[in-house]
Amino acid sequence: MQRIAIVDPTESTRESLRTLLLGVDFVWLEAECARYEYFFEVIQASMPDLAIVALDANKEKALQMIGQLSVEHPNLPILTISHDHQALLQSLQKGAKYFLTHPVGLEDMLAALRRSLGEHGSSNDIQVGGNTSARQTGASSMIAVLGSRGGVGTTTLAVNLGATLAADPANAAALIDLDLSLGDADIALEVNGFENISIADLARNIERLDMNFLRRAMAKHEGSGLAILRHPLEIAEAGLVHEQHVERVLNLLKISYTHLVLDLSKSLLPTDLMALRMADVILLVAQLELASLRNVVRLVHCLSGEENLAEKVRVVINRQGADSVEEGISLKKAEEVIGKPIFWQVPNDTKSVIGARVAGHPLVKFAPKSRVQQSIQGLVQALYGKPVTAAADAKTGKGWGLFGKR
Repeated sequence: MQRIAIVDPTESTRESLRTLLLGVDFVWLEAECARYEYFFEVIQASMPDLAIVALDANKEKALQMIGQLSVEHPNLPILTISHDHQALLQSLQKGAKYFLTHPVGLEDMLAALRRSLGEHGSSNDIQVGGNTSARQTGASSMIAVLGSRGGVGTTTLAVNLGATLAADPANAAALIDLDLSLGDADIALEVNGFENISIADLARNIERLDMNFLRRAMAKHEGSGLAILRHPLEIAEAGLVHEQHVERVLNLLKISYTHLVLDLSKSLLPTDLMALRMADVILLVAQLELASLRNVVRLVHCLSGEENLAEKVRVVINRQGADSVEEGISLKKAEEVIGKPIFWQVPNDTKSVIGARVAGHPLVKFAPKSRVQQSIQGLVQALYGKPVTAAADAKTGKGWGLFGKR
């Protein structure tokens, strides 16, 4: 039985919250509080497994209290509830780990409780499934796709990974093009709805950025449902986007999307490093040739300089079997060189990939039965710890789930 403490100065919503929790058989309502300023004493006395904070009675007091609480009790997971998406975002920045939006239903509450209590606040343990949206529960996973050099297929993989995720009706997926100077994710898919808003425009208006403005910037590929946030339209605008802008935008997107795929540049800019820090997993894309593998070693060494980054890296070999890129380097030799297991292999399928790009459609719609799409589907299954179908099983025995070894 897990113990919970709640704080909500508004009696009517506190009563509703109490009623919801009393209907959950695996939690015990240890304590409830009607004043934000007294909640510290309640926590100290009850030492709960989870704190639930309703924000709407007084957002400023609640957010200040969350900031102090997360410092004094860093291992205590905090779940926030509000009508206000901006307040929910601010609560995450202050130290909350999970959130729910009003009105809260029993199904959403159960999902949030299982996640927050079962995984105890670890972002690397979040798993998204079912029909409950990220906006409702705060459950969002973030995959950064980083190339070992230009031309290895980073954007192709990112676009098709995002489209494959989006094709599942249970998901809401978005692709964020963070190759700020030379990104081209927006031409890999034929999309409608762009209002000529890019991430640079969001950076210009960062102080008044809200969900409505952000939604206007997202274009959707109708065939797959993948939403895209494009790179700056002018190369000169790339300098407008700083790492704090990336952090704010990604945190907002986490409210609306269950899956975020980040297509990074090859320069390890501060914006890329922020994305890598926020990501749950880093797919490092390489090919079986010396220059690419050498850069894998260099990148892993570089990321090792910052806590937890290198541990998130999963090496993906793209265009496996292409005579034009292989230099007699076996997978075993490649693993010896880079000092890490190969997580996944994507087979060479030039005809399907080029055909899809020319048509402006992802592989999941253009060539769903192609070897390359079957492999990407298998990659999605492997990332989320699901059984990999035989058709998609490009590599077995060394797979890692997105949040741990399988």
